[in-house]
Amino acid sequence: MSALHRAGGLLAAAVLLTGCAASGPAGSAARPSSAPSASTPSTSIPSTSTPSTPASTPSATDASPAPAAGAPAGAGGVAEGSVPVPASATRVADPAHVPVRLQVPAIGVDVPLAGLGIAPDGTLEVPTDFQQVGWFEGGPPPGDVGPAIIAGHVDSRSGPAPFYRLRDLAPGDEVLVTRADGTLVSLRVDGVAQYPKAAFPTAAVYGPVPGPALRLVTCGGSFDRTSGHYRDNVVVYAS
Repeated sequence: MSALHRAGGLLAAAVLLTGCAASGPAGSAARPSSAPSASTPSTSIPSTSTPSTPASTPSATDASPAPAAGAPAGAGGVAEGSVPVPASATRVADPAHVPVRLQVPAIGVDVPLAGLGIAPDGTLEVPTDFQQVGWFEGGPPPGDVGPAIIAGHVDSRSGPAPFYRLRDLAPGDEVLVTRADGTLVSLRVDGVAQYPKAAFPTAAVYGPVPGPALRLVTCGGSFDRTSGHYRDNVVVYAS
């Protein structure tokens, strides 16, 4: 259950996170490719059903990713071509609710947040800096009703990026988001799942939910040296 704490004691809840991919930083091994199976994603959000956030999404069990060796220079990104954005995602947030900082104590994340839009191919825009984390401006901001999306890189040629240990999160871990108006949104992880990029669960990630929710997204699985990207996405569900 999430709770929104304002300086005066105001309560509310919810944030969403997405992010992933790497450019093949220095290292000796790529992540194992094992991952929970996933259903084929929809490229638009159904208006007749409300996908539920898994209460106990299977946790990924393989080790944290080791930066891949031998990847082409300049390759990478959060999830190029792999995180489709529903056409209906055009929300404009209240400026006071815009998230400005993300903290995930369990994995040592404490970073400012930038805004992310939609790339020309219809997928989620990628942070331009590998050390940057961003939130999807076309969806609800953290603390508002609906799934907020936050995305970040897993690594780069120079080493780990902010979401390097995202897959290590466990149910109950806290996620904190500070908004422009100074309110602090506190959420708890419900589960962590890994999906092939060709089967990204768009409806489950972006679909309507009855209250505030959060999705943190990054890359995972094995590293494809031909494309310069990881083959999977890791999604953390929180509420």
